[in-house]
Amino acid sequence: MLYFSRWKALAIILTALVVCLCAVPNFFPAAQVKTWPAWAQRHIVLGLDLQGGSSLLLEVDSNYVKKEKLEQVRDEVRRVLRDAKIVYTGLAVRNDAVEVRISKDTDQATALTKLRDMAQPIGGLLGSSGGRDLEVADAGGGLIRMTIPQPAMIERMRKTIEQSIQIVQKRVDEVGTVEPIIQRQGTDRILVQVPGLQDPTRLKKLLGETAKMEFRMVDLTVPPDQAQRGSVPPDSELLPSADPQYPQPYVIKKQVLVSGGDLIDAQPGFDQRTNQPIVSFKFNSSGSRKFAVATTEHVKEPFAIVLDGKVISAPVIQEPITGGSGQISGNFTVQAANDLAILLRAGALPAPLTVVEERTVGPGLGQDSIEKGELAAYVGSILVIVFMLVTYRLFGVFANIAVAINVAMIFGILSLLNATLTLPGIAGIVLTVGIAVDSNVLIYERIREELRAGRTAISAIDAGFRRALSTILDSNITTFIAATVLFYIGTGPVRGFAVTLGIGIITTVFTAFTLTSLIVAGWVRWKRPKTVPI
Repeated sequence: MLYFSRWKALAIILTALVVCLCAVPNFFPAAQVKTWPAWAQRHIVLGLDLQGGSSLLLEVDSNYVKKEKLEQVRDEVRRVLRDAKIVYTGLAVRNDAVEVRISKDTDQATALTKLRDMAQPIGGLLGSSGGRDLEVADAGGGLIRMTIPQPAMIERMRKTIEQSIQIVQKRVDEVGTVEPIIQRQGTDRILVQVPGLQDPTRLKKLLGETAKMEFRMVDLTVPPDQAQRGSVPPDSELLPSADPQYPQPYVIKKQVLVSGGDLIDAQPGFDQRTNQPIVSFKFNSSGSRKFAVATTEHVKEPFAIVLDGKVISAPVIQEPITGGSGQISGNFTVQAANDLAILLRAGALPAPLTVVEERTVGPGLGQDSIEKGELAAYVGSILVIVFMLVTYRLFGVFANIAVAINVAMIFGILSLLNATLTLPGIAGIVLTVGIAVDSNVLIYERIREELRAGRTAISAIDAGFRRALSTILDSNITTFIAATVLFYIGTGPVRGFAVTLGIGIITTVFTAFTLTSLIVAGWVRWKRPKTVPI
């Protein structure tokens, strides 16, 4: 254990040095670090409890999810019965169910079979739990009732939450915030924590928008004022204008020509003719084809750009648009155009999100946490250093050097990972100091035992390092398993604690069995001791 080739010693020293240097950006102002090369800008991000920020708890509208599912079932029933040439009446969503009445008794059995074929395994074919996502029952008198079972709704809510988290993540990232924490909470809620953000007004607005965009035609057969009196055609609807300067509503056809799901890019810009803010958009290949067909068939007719049930623009199609791109204008401000582009790039939320809880943590509370955390770290470290010096003298100095490098390596790895440091994370680092010292204590006590057994100084040191290895590995592996379990099962602060603890265990094993032994080996080669000052 005390023999190190020149290349091995150099590799150990370089590894420790490079990892420690990764922590350097944390000691310089952020403005100065931004002028460095990109690879040198990685640093530790302080969490919400250390630097303050905003915390939003969002709730997914479960009623909307269920209503949308029922409407999809209704549309699918219409298609299936039409394809099967089965005559029906009264197809509608009533009392959390889709009901349809089959006109001919001879078609009842065929209709039941066709409609039951619509049901799919819950979770898909691979993740099926044995149930179906649709229950079809004969209610008598030719009436067929279709309901969504509770397990199917739970699975649909799970998928909705997962999709919403991905879109929320994109929207928050687009705002330019640093290291947000976005995670599921319960069955229908999403927790969003943004360190450093003191005014969450704009973020709440972005997250509150569903951003469901549709391109539809304007219905010119009925004037808006007549439609407001109740005479709206069955295949059209009355939608309000998103422009406060133009409060007149629009009569819009329900048929969606192109949906926002076909957009692949959206960027804010300025109209070269009017110099007004606009949003340029681009479709994928499927959307480009549909947009080209729609604009070709409806030249000289107005079409509406509908966002979350409001018409933001209704230009007249002057000529076919076949390039798959266009622009949206609507008396935008610069920030409104930028926010709309963000929403379109991130995609539409599958269901509306409501802010049910909002908390803003001031930087003063974060600073108080930092000061108390630093005090605890300093006091604990000083006590450990003094204990090691008093108990093991020169070897205590070696251990303290190794522990200092160990802590520096922890900060270096956290910086390399751009990790978020929270107050529990600081607790994990302080605990790591104790674990690192404990490894050295095991080695030194083993050396003492070997000396009492009559071994020579060099032989005792070598045996102490070698025989303590299995004990230290066992204890650190079990602690690392516990940290891993905490990371995968825990959330928020618990995961922060688990990350720093797990990294600390890895660096502890490295410093205890390579760095400390390298220092001791260098001392032995230099002094050739007859006794061990331990």
